[in-house]
Amino acid sequence: MRAIEYRKSRARYLLLRALGRRRLGPCTGPLALVHCANPAPPRLPTERWLRVRPHLCGICGSDLATVRAEGSTYFSPLTSTPFVLGHEIVGVIEESAVADWPVGTRVVIEPALGCEVRGVSPQCGRCAEGNYGNCENVASGDLAPGIQTGYCRDTGGGWSESLIAHASQLHRVPDELSDEEAVLAEPLACALHAALSVQPPSHPATQQTILVMGCGTMGLLTIAALRWIGYTGHVLAVAKHQHQITAALKLGASDIVQHDGSLYPTLAARLHASLHQPEIGRPTVIGGAELTFDCVGSAASLDAALRFTRARGEVVLVGMPGIPRGVDWTTIWYQELRVRGSYTYGWENWQGRRRKTFDLALDLLRDHGTQLKSLVTHKFQLTGYRAALRTALATGPTKSVKTVFEIG
Repeated sequence: MRAIEYRKSRARYLLLRALGRRRLGPCTGPLALVHCANPAPPRLPTERWLRVRPHLCGICGSDLATVRAEGSTYFSPLTSTPFVLGHEIVGVIEESAVADWPVGTRVVIEPALGCEVRGVSPQCGRCAEGNYGNCENVASGDLAPGIQTGYCRDTGGGWSESLIAHASQLHRVPDELSDEEAVLAEPLACALHAALSVQPPSHPATQQTILVMGCGTMGLLTIAALRWIGYTGHVLAVAKHQHQITAALKLGASDIVQHDGSLYPTLAARLHASLHQPEIGRPTVIGGAELTFDCVGSAASLDAALRFTRARGEVVLVGMPGIPRGVDWTTIWYQELRVRGSYTYGWENWQGRRRKTFDLALDLLRDHGTQLKSLVTHKFQLTGYRAALRTALATGPTKSVKTVFEIG
């Protein structure tokens, strides 16, 4: 079985953190990225587990942060190595003893490894209320520690020819969806969870301005999610590259600010905010958007998101923040902002029904998926993982949005 496996290396991690991303290539990551020609396939922990062969698996921003040692060490004790990365997965069941899931069924995998998946009973409070992405038992039960498939040594991951999944993690792919559309189910579910956490259509000011920082995959899917759940107000997005601007407008952005040297004055003008320059540092901003989604997670994007959200507004962190140094938290205090994180998915209240975010994502993909298919811009075989990672990192020169592995 071919897979791309990570083995933890403190020396590599410290070296990469010390030298920075410009000094080392994308494949000298903190967990010693290697191509394993014949790793042992993951075992099935209980009779509720199945074996899945991936067709496509996306490269996520969190995967890249792991490779480049740019993420926080917060998750280190909540993972188990060696592991195979990859959690944005569409594939087919290749081994099953579960009656409802016959061999040959095309599925997407919901990667969160909560209490039900781990065989923990009674479930923790978060899982019992349907927020299993916030499970408190991610280091317990039938599996080694791991917050998600792709970060647990016992499950395998999508950057391989085979992995295992619990029956509760599986969702059937509608026949009318292509693999290119279905592989977006996991990031779309994340975007929907963020959009539904604030439910902008129910706000008193239905024409409020929403600011979306970043038009990578998560930013673009957040724009699409806002429109698909019914928001009709003004959506202003910040993008770096022309292909991102084109995609954002296609998916429903009202206006775009290109991230260049004049970002602050341009963004202030579009939001009718005023800038006030202190002795040093970035401008103080008065006014701004009522609601901001930070879909990047860098220090610069988070700082801008806070500054350009008006008093008593809300900032939602969609992109994984890593270790954002240089963020001025004074804005949160002075402007009385509400700042919330948005991680994965669970159960949502939607149109008077309680539904899994993943099911809602698949329904929306079935209705609108052709709009998103073009976001899958590059495909690579597992043997080309170095080129795949370089492509996913260099979004400007390569014009990439979602880079995926195609497993033959």
